[in-house]
Amino acid sequence: MRKIAEINEKISRKSAVVLTVEELKAKVAEVGVTKVAKEVDVITTGTFEPMESSGAIINLGHTDPPIKIRRCWLDGVPAYPGFGAVDLYLGASCAVEAVEGEEVREHGGGHVIEDLIAGKPVQVRAQGQVTDCYPRATFETTITRDTINQFYLFNPRNLYQNFIVGVNGGDRPLFTYLGPLQPRLGNAVYSNPGAISPLINDPDLQVVGIGTRIFLGGGIGYVAWEGTQHFPLQKRLPNRTPIGPAATLALMGDAKQMNPRWVRGCYFKNYGPSLMLGVGVPIPVFNEEIVARCAVQDKDLVAPIVDFSIPRRVRPTFGLVSYAQLKSGRILIEGKVVRTAPLASIFLSRQVAQELKQWIEAGTFTLTEPVASISMERSFLPQDRWTEF
Repeated sequence: MRKIAEINEKISRKSAVVLTVEELKAKVAEVGVTKVAKEVDVITTGTFEPMESSGAIINLGHTDPPIKIRRCWLDGVPAYPGFGAVDLYLGASCAVEAVEGEEVREHGGGHVIEDLIAGKPVQVRAQGQVTDCYPRATFETTITRDTINQFYLFNPRNLYQNFIVGVNGGDRPLFTYLGPLQPRLGNAVYSNPGAISPLINDPDLQVVGIGTRIFLGGGIGYVAWEGTQHFPLQKRLPNRTPIGPAATLALMGDAKQMNPRWVRGCYFKNYGPSLMLGVGVPIPVFNEEIVARCAVQDKDLVAPIVDFSIPRRVRPTFGLVSYAQLKSGRILIEGKVVRTAPLASIFLSRQVAQELKQWIEAGTFTLTEPVASISMERSFLPQDRWTEF
């Protein structure tokens, strides 16, 4: 059984054997789990998909005279100022505020985060609460990533371990967080990249935990905590993969080190802004069980087909479908052939895993021991009580 220290020693000598998860699956099919487990040190996984529960912590630095910011806009997008005097949180899904007389822009926090990472200037407009120690009332300036103190992503919910397939059984188009869904089962959209997705390959979170070092947005990040809506008690197949949305992670990393190729603002028509984010997770090969879990194929993974035309939290489903069927471009729903499309970029998800592999092979990225495990016993608590208050 390998240890993290042994693997890191090989990484430092540039002798570690690293495979992307797709390469690993092909290798297992060729020579079997036992042989692969003896030869391979690290498996890299990746995804590039919308992760709207993301955002950036920004410290502007103090002005002269000082200001205690209580309202703030970055390129017209509201940022939350309820921390310290010049600390802000910019949510990726927060939309630009419309200015009277201007055309509404399809622009939000994700776009501002992308611009800052790219080194572009961003306009700041702030209003302050005047106090004896913070006498300034207003402030306007232009910032870049190099003129602010801290700029790091802190994302409350990333890396869904599986998700849903969205369809529309109604008679009008619907505009959702999966994009447009055409009426009368006109299309089906899935967001998870399937067998290459990070947490699908560690279904019981045996190696990924708090403190795990990851590829985040083209820089180095870490697992900070369980993610919001973390639901590891989701029903699972015998291979331990969940049949719908399950575990999630909260991630963080220095945005000043990130690359706009892997952090891109996006906008869903009639829904709002979001953030396309590249995340890669290394899986150390401790034993054969880890390799066996990572050998899972798209045909062995399923997701529920959910009808968005029913405006309820729990919507009816058309059953489960495999990712192999989804990636074929067509699925069958109640006898009707329905076109499918991924919301994640399968191509860029593969590229994330490949780039992380190159980092490890070059000796510039080492692995970390988690400082604590992620709970696998967390229940999901909905707000189902309807009251008049």
